[in-house]
Amino acid sequence: MIRFVLSFLGGIFTFVTAALLVIALSIGAIFWVYGRDLPSHEALARYQPKSISRIYSGEGQLIDEFAREQRLYTPTDEIPDLIKFAFISAEDKNFYTHAGYDVRGIAAALVEAVKSRGQSVRGASTIPQQVAKNLFLSGDRKIERKVKEVILASRLVESLPKDEILGIYLNEIFLGQNSYGVTAAARVYFNKTLTELAPHEAAMLAAMPQAPGRYHPVRAKERVTQRRNYVLREMMENGYIDEATYEAEVKLPLRSVQAGDFEPYRDNLPPRDYFTDEIRRQLSSDFGEEEFFSGGFTVRATVDPGMQTVAARALRHKLEEFDRSLKVWRGTGKELPAAALDSEQDWREALASAEVPRDIDLGGEWLPAVVLGVEAQQLRLGIEGVALDDPRGSVVPRSDIGWMKGDFFENFSEGDVVLVREALTADGGFDHWSLRQVPEVQGGFMAMDVNNGRVIAMQGGFSYQDSVFNRATQARRQPGSSFKPFVYASALDSGYTPATIVIDAPIEIETAEGVWRPKNSSNKFYGPTPLRTGIEQSRNLMTIRLAREVSMDVVAAYAERFGVYEDMSPYLANSLGAEETTLYRMVAAYAMFANGGERVEPTLVDRVQDRYGKTIYRHDQRVCVDCADLSLPPARSPVIRSNRQRVMNAITAYQLTSMMQGVVQRGTAASVVKLPVPTAGKTGTTNEARDAWFIGFTSNIVAGCYIGYDTPRPMLGGRGYGGTLCGPVFQEFMTEAVQKFGGGPFEVPEGGHFIKIDRYTGARLGPEASGANVVAEYFRDGEEPIFGIFYDGGFAMGSDLPLFEEVGQGAQGQQQVITSTGEKATIGPKAGFGALSSGGLY
Repeated sequence: MIRFVLSFLGGIFTFVTAALLVIALSIGAIFWVYGRDLPSHEALARYQPKSISRIYSGEGQLIDEFAREQRLYTPTDEIPDLIKFAFISAEDKNFYTHAGYDVRGIAAALVEAVKSRGQSVRGASTIPQQVAKNLFLSGDRKIERKVKEVILASRLVESLPKDEILGIYLNEIFLGQNSYGVTAAARVYFNKTLTELAPHEAAMLAAMPQAPGRYHPVRAKERVTQRRNYVLREMMENGYIDEATYEAEVKLPLRSVQAGDFEPYRDNLPPRDYFTDEIRRQLSSDFGEEEFFSGGFTVRATVDPGMQTVAARALRHKLEEFDRSLKVWRGTGKELPAAALDSEQDWREALASAEVPRDIDLGGEWLPAVVLGVEAQQLRLGIEGVALDDPRGSVVPRSDIGWMKGDFFENFSEGDVVLVREALTADGGFDHWSLRQVPEVQGGFMAMDVNNGRVIAMQGGFSYQDSVFNRATQARRQPGSSFKPFVYASALDSGYTPATIVIDAPIEIETAEGVWRPKNSSNKFYGPTPLRTGIEQSRNLMTIRLAREVSMDVVAAYAERFGVYEDMSPYLANSLGAEETTLYRMVAAYAMFANGGERVEPTLVDRVQDRYGKTIYRHDQRVCVDCADLSLPPARSPVIRSNRQRVMNAITAYQLTSMMQGVVQRGTAASVVKLPVPTAGKTGTTNEARDAWFIGFTSNIVAGCYIGYDTPRPMLGGRGYGGTLCGPVFQEFMTEAVQKFGGGPFEVPEGGHFIKIDRYTGARLGPEASGANVVAEYFRDGEEPIFGIFYDGGFAMGSDLPLFEEVGQGAQGQQQVITSTGEKATIGPKAGFGALSSGGLY
């Protein structure tokens, strides 16, 4: 009997042992099968969370953010203990003692999985398990995922310290309201930093992981409060806060940004504009779009916020003035359905969702409004953010629309969405509401430092929210006569001088369309004229002859060296700015005139740092020779050595700058540009005034403007000019820029001397000569200027007979023509009546 009992017990032991062995082998097999393709601990250790890239102004002010997920990475050692304790209490009280998984929790989850036949698995995941799931697994509730989760959690605990795992969790976890990680969540819910959070606020954040999609602090206030109080109780029981703190904190009301208790953090950010969006575009190109949006970059922008505001205002002033001169009301093109006008609540909700610009501040903030009633003498409105019983009222008087054709009935209907701003009295008080509209004509503006290429302001249109297309960097337009300085610069570098005489006389070319006769904007011809006067008065015929003398190949190479074009076509038409380029390129090129002929690369970014603070890009590569010298006397500035490439002879740069000063003093910009410091520049207007330009500079700042319709067409009936359209924009901006940055005489380089000449005839004058026609020109030492020689570019003086014989079409449709002197010249592929002059008129 004893033998039987022992044999029976031995059998049971063998069976149990075998069963346990089978179970162990099965579990091992399951873990081996599911663990084969899972990431290694090395991959876990290399984890980097997606983080917000933030852009700061030069003064350190946050001006924009870009992100796929709203996450702000915070190193583990910078996360306050209060936050760590709150989440450990809420999610994993045994975090510091288990091996990555909770056996009892898993057992309970397995029981539920069996009951649901593997279709549902309850929670009970530890923090390491949640990290593994968030980083590498899907969110489906199946037993396969749970097994993988346990495997990864154990690997995670083996390869990383617990605090580092907790740091990953607190930076990765989704906490609702499109916030990822505790730092972003603290900002979204409380507009606070982590160190500013009280225990009840930390507990509320720790309550969110259980159901971030359902735990809304307003719509689910009671549930969130209950969960918050549970977390506070757990913190007390775990010894992280004392009982007195618990009792005080649990009594506090649930407060949040969403409930209106705190100001939203985005209210402190300026509206996104062309400047920061261009940074996004350029850095996405340099580093890759995904890296920029998720790399947690800290970007120090070159923008000067004050001057950016001035640039936007200056361009908007002129665009609105132009638009109102046309006397046409177009409005926003948006309207609300009649049903939305039944009640104030309805129209306010509908108006809030209307896609109209809300980033315009010109003479006051422009507000969206809806037309509620049209009367003969007034327009009744509902204005966004303005109560119906506001003492300012909500009507537009008939006197406000005197600038537009027609009356209220002809231009407006109930339901129209419009823009309005306050119109003020002479002493600054409120007078009435005034109707506004975004102009159809558009433009761009840009200003930069001539010595380092830092762009301090950029405006790519009237309103970024109305049109994100950046006309300063993306619009390719004909620069017109603003290109002429490059023709003159190539001539000056080729041995010509400001006193060189070029014939201003008719040119005739026989084309397939007939005899083409380019002309000056004034329709007059002035005969032999010095180069200086040619650029001051923007003479087209002189420019064509000069380009022919120098050769278009030389002009094209010069323009490419300055970055105006990458591959300029060597057609004579392009000497007048017929080939398209961008304002960004033109302003950068003019900066090299201003700084004495040294290359500068335009930049919107001073420095880029990665998420760890390491500088990965720095624009200024100049060397500071003695910045680290502690013995440097206080009165002496450190020496900064320039390593810039020279693209133009310094004397040539000064000669050209002096000639362009004449444009501002006596030429095509004289009536509009009047700054208290020496200023140089050039106007540009294309055929039929399709594009209007002005680019100018002082000794330290260069700024440029272009205005035109997005689909080019004549402006003001073809009577618009760069001087009168863009000149005032430059003047308004630079008036304030000079006050801030100053300015002085343009530096005269060594190696030359001044000779006085007559700016109309080019004749040499004595050193005592004076008068309106006298100008002191700078000549190179050792080169005695030759006076009295005329250049005609190979084109003879005009006559009643065609001077050129067409010799056929060349490559890409260009034409070669033979001049009266027997030489050949190339004209553009579409040369016909007026085609050549489409580049530059004024």
